[in-house]
Amino acid sequence: MTTQTYPKHYCGVFGIFGHPNAAELTYYGLYALQHRGQESAGIVVCDDQQFRKHLGMGLVSQVFDSQILRGLAGAVAIGHTRYSTMGSSHLRNAQPLAIDCARGQIAIAHNGNLTNAAQLREELEAQGSIFQTTVDSEIILHLMAKPTLGGSVNNLIQTLRRIEGAYSLIIMTEQELIGVRDPFGFRPLCLGQVGDAWVLASESVALDQIHARVVRDVAPGEIIIINKDGMRSVSAFPEHQRQAFCVFEYVYFARPDSKIAGRSVYEVRKEMGRQLAREQPTAADIVVPVPDSGNCAALGYSEQSGIPFEMAFVRNHYVGRSFLQPSQLIRDFNVRVKLNLIAELVEGKRVIIVDDSIVRGTTCKARVNNLKEAGAKEVHVRVSCPPHRHPCVYGIDFPDRKKLMAANYSVDEIRQYLNADSLAYLSQAGMVQATGLAREGFCMACYDGDYPVPFDPVLNKHLIERRRSRVEGLGEALAKEELQIKLL
Repeated sequence: MTTQTYPKHYCGVFGIFGHPNAAELTYYGLYALQHRGQESAGIVVCDDQQFRKHLGMGLVSQVFDSQILRGLAGAVAIGHTRYSTMGSSHLRNAQPLAIDCARGQIAIAHNGNLTNAAQLREELEAQGSIFQTTVDSEIILHLMAKPTLGGSVNNLIQTLRRIEGAYSLIIMTEQELIGVRDPFGFRPLCLGQVGDAWVLASESVALDQIHARVVRDVAPGEIIIINKDGMRSVSAFPEHQRQAFCVFEYVYFARPDSKIAGRSVYEVRKEMGRQLAREQPTAADIVVPVPDSGNCAALGYSEQSGIPFEMAFVRNHYVGRSFLQPSQLIRDFNVRVKLNLIAELVEGKRVIIVDDSIVRGTTCKARVNNLKEAGAKEVHVRVSCPPHRHPCVYGIDFPDRKKLMAANYSVDEIRQYLNADSLAYLSQAGMVQATGLAREGFCMACYDGDYPVPFDPVLNKHLIERRRSRVEGLGEALAKEELQIKLL
């Protein structure tokens, strides 16, 4: 039973307008969003219509120091943290991306994934566009750079009506800071203020980090335009009705101290654990989380069931999130060194181990084996979300159905693979109920196969294969680097 997969991307974005220490505050904002991407980070600032940027591979704290930040003078800045998806893990694919075109300088930070990226890229290349990266975010820049009538806002709206899929964007021009959320609202984006400065960020925790006041979430399909005259809102898709926020943000990706749609992520995850205990009870002596992702749900399970909670696993916080690592080899290494078990807490006991999800199974299998090797009498696995049976094409790291355990094996087959005494998942209805929000407002395609934005996997595969052929002509090394793209 294989657990290997290919990388897809997820990111954190941050922007600030009207603060003399814009780069420094962007640094702290990105630091708070580090969980959303750990492969690269970047900041672009605007100082008197002059762009300056610094990008690097690694964590925010590794890419920037005080000297670099002092060199990024300006009152407007945008920043980005990334892990690879559409495009390889390479410095040229780090964001924010910036260009200088007839419209002036434009920089962009993008969280999400365009489902029609391959088609648009093919079309733009046929028209003479030359791409410098393999990320789909560059497509947005090329579209924005094309001449249109009606001014910058009209140009942006025309661009947005060409692209499909998931996107939360922060765009910086020489005069403005712009925030955009796709009409379905797949990815989070919030608006805040610190003093007289306006702030945009993927999550509210980034605003907390710089002592900014959360004003509100950016609405699906909304454009926020910030300039010297203040902030204004434009609806880019007034006719659009359906919303499809990614429920996996509540399950896994968002930091527990963030709030999304007015709901505490921490409380939602605890309630998922409580609901899991109601739906899938079992006799046991202790409840143990897989840190840190399973902490909240395990606490909720313990509270609901009355079974004592124990932090039997101690996490090494100097190891990155295994789900976000770009290769299975690195993921496997990180799983081995990430957690250490306090054996005396589990020896001779019936253990319920709670995690937020099982996508590949790498982490869960290792933890079950740890518990049994330490003398646990029984190990019961409880998962605070439903099984992932369908690929995500909107920017989460499971793009291939063949790589999803639950898509290819029954619950009992997965239980046997994990070496667990029992395995049970939270139901889809229970997961939604825990959020306190309506089912109609979520994208749950990875669970139920209902994709809000249609896509053509056959056409995407054809176009990617054509691109692969061209890149292979540049040499084997470049081909491996450029084409870790893996669509359906």
